[in-house]
Amino acid sequence: MIPIVGSLVAFVVALLVGGLAIYVSATVVADVDDYSHAVFTAIFGAIAWALTAWIPLAGPLLALVAWVWVINWRYPGGWTTAAAIGVVAWLVALVVLFVLESLLGLGVGAFGIPGV
Repeated sequence: MIPIVGSLVAFVVALLVGGLAIYVSATVVADVDDYSHAVFTAIFGAIAWALTAWIPLAGPLLALVAWVWVINWRYPGGWTTAAAIGVVAWLVALVVLFVLESLLGLGVGAFGIPGV
């Protein structure tokens, strides 16, 4: 039972980190201040990524477009704003994960943020 609890804790921490990255990014880029909205965006983005990334050859590009589409769907401002939110969220996730790893040695990812 303990490995299940550990996996659940890792998932929750990764989801909160992904949500935090999107929250900070959306606040800076689109002036939207809603953490729960960002967490659900991370969940939907991860689902969109999982549904498209497996496609041979074009999968990673389609997955990235799907992830930005989710951000575009969830936040105002169009595709350029969505892409900017995505880039800033990715950078924020890198910084947060670096700090978490340096201070606590958690070794988790950022659920809902591609490549992190």
